[in-house]
Amino acid sequence: MHTGVQQPPGAPVSAGNPPVLQVRRGRWVDNWNAENSVFWEGVGRATAALNLKWSIFCEFLGFVVWQLWSIVAINLPAAGFQLSTGEIFWLISMPSLVGATLRIPYTFMVARFGGRNWTIVSALLLLLPAGGMALAVSTPTTPFWALLVLAGMAGFGGGNFASSMANITYFYPAREKGWALGLNAAGGNLGAAVAQLVVPVAITVFAAGTLNLPMAGLIWIPLILLAAWGAWKYMHNLSHAKGDVAGSLAALREPHLWIISLLYIGTFGSFIGFSAVFPKLIKDTFPEFSSFAVAGAALSLSFLGPLVGSLSRPLGGRLADRIGGARITVTAFAAMATITVAVIATLPLGNFWLFLFLFMLLFASSGIGNGSTYKMIPTVFSLRSVENADAVGPERKASAALGLVSAIGAYGGFLIPQVLGLSATATGGYIPAFVGFVATYLLLLGLAWFCYLRPGTVFARQGV
Repeated sequence: MHTGVQQPPGAPVSAGNPPVLQVRRGRWVDNWNAENSVFWEGVGRATAALNLKWSIFCEFLGFVVWQLWSIVAINLPAAGFQLSTGEIFWLISMPSLVGATLRIPYTFMVARFGGRNWTIVSALLLLLPAGGMALAVSTPTTPFWALLVLAGMAGFGGGNFASSMANITYFYPAREKGWALGLNAAGGNLGAAVAQLVVPVAITVFAAGTLNLPMAGLIWIPLILLAAWGAWKYMHNLSHAKGDVAGSLAALREPHLWIISLLYIGTFGSFIGFSAVFPKLIKDTFPEFSSFAVAGAALSLSFLGPLVGSLSRPLGGRLADRIGGARITVTAFAAMATITVAVIATLPLGNFWLFLFLFMLLFASSGIGNGSTYKMIPTVFSLRSVENADAVGPERKASAALGLVSAIGAYGGFLIPQVLGLSATATGGYIPAFVGFVATYLLLLGLAWFCYLRPGTVFARQGV
């Protein structure tokens, strides 16, 4: 089947020969050529935009499911579950651990099964953690191990980011990849904010004087089914999308992959880690302000953190374009360390609004650092290729590194709740954990400066 004006397969694309999509069964496209301006303006741009819209919607729901336990876990004791502080932090952090791990295989699923096909599958997989959660939290007798397994299954949503980004990059020409991938990432990240805004309302509004925790999962099932249907109906598989195992292996041998991954743990890891744990921090530190009662329903303000972090990520990329990714990353770590010191200093004041304001600044700084650190990857790998020529070119290594760095960085979402949980268990408070975060941010600042801004290095001369 073809869409658009009919022309013989293989006919040249020109102004006199209008471009069409050569679409065969299963919505496989065999003649995609985004770099050809006639094809792109004739049929490519609209098709790519349609795929991007449904990709964003599916990834958005992935982030929603990824963050469900950040709200549900802190409400389990009120619903009759007998859980320790450590067990609650495990439920909060387990989705990030599984999600980060799944990002590596998910990166290769698009090439193996097709972008449309894997988007359908990955969307439908979200039904398992959403529906399973609804069943598990309906009775306090559910054992902790079952809750932990379901929290791990929520990591399916975290894996979606890698396959979604890998798919969309094939649709766009090089000159427009950055903007398209930025929209895709930001749209997904917003799911974390929406989950923390909607779920507290859903579990109270749809209840009569008690918590209705199953609604935390049930309300997303119709949207998940809609996303899977939309992907089936409107998205495409590109036959030229191929996995690059050699590029990934070459990237893994590159020392700067691991350096940038550490920086990304500090930036994106802080964003997703604090997004997951922010409701718990508010509830424990300011129980009287953990929510606002509106006709018996509680509306948590924790959604503001991931919202600010998501919206500031594109700003980090834009500033990196103008000033240099390394400079913005170093500045972001300096800001994160300073703000965390301010959090430590002001906690004894017991001022909720000051605490919230400082965390908004922390989320904004981490979001800016997300964008600037990610922006450094192509430039760093390009310069390294000039210094160390090999059979795998810089573009292939950089493309592979984008997925690998996103996977490694997501482990920060596991580490931050675990560190906070250990601090709470050992000392009864969170200040020791925050002190550790300050030290980590300063170490990462020094690492970024030494590797990419230190005078005399090729990276400093080229303004990475």
